[in-house]
Amino acid sequence: MKLDNSLEPFRATIEALQRILSSLGDRGVIIGGIAVGFLGKPRFTADVDAMFLLSIKDIPNFLERARIENIVPRIESVEEFARKSRVLLLKHAPTETDIDLSLGVLPFEEEMVERGSTKSFANLSIRLPTPEDLIIMKAIAHRPKDLEDIRTIADKYPNMDVLRIEKWVKAFGEVLEAPNLWDVIKPLLK
Repeated sequence: MKLDNSLEPFRATIEALQRILSSLGDRGVIIGGIAVGFLGKPRFTADVDAMFLLSIKDIPNFLERARIENIVPRIESVEEFARKSRVLLLKHAPTETDIDLSLGVLPFEEEMVERGSTKSFANLSIRLPTPEDLIIMKAIAHRPKDLEDIRTIADKYPNMDVLRIEKWVKAFGEVLEAPNLWDVIKPLLK
């Protein structure tokens, strides 16, 4: 499979992140628009999103590994911000590509990593979530572009585990105080 031109500028950033991820025992996945580009269809994205299973105490070690790959903080108090938000705001210095790295700890995030797998496209190996788990992530955000991403993935994978998606979307809907979230997502899966 050929790497789509819209994803080519991210190749070096993805490769750097993937090397870190491999060194940490593949305890994470690439998510966001990049994952949609691989699992659905390519679309514009301005950054690379990832979710790694990392605790707050792992941040200094992770940042050292990241520096080796020319991935640096993009804000002054990156560790303090990550302790509060559970997101590391980083940048791949050679390409100036922003990276938003979520620090996963939730049972769903652990399952997503366990279920994820490494896919290869045009000599690029990337650890991705399953289509179902990417849809669940997109449902949580449920912005207009996320809803379109869900449609795109559902069109490409018509035999998904809809019961898994329903279970997690309903659970997150309760936590987010959005009890009708599943009602919004369900029609997109048809």
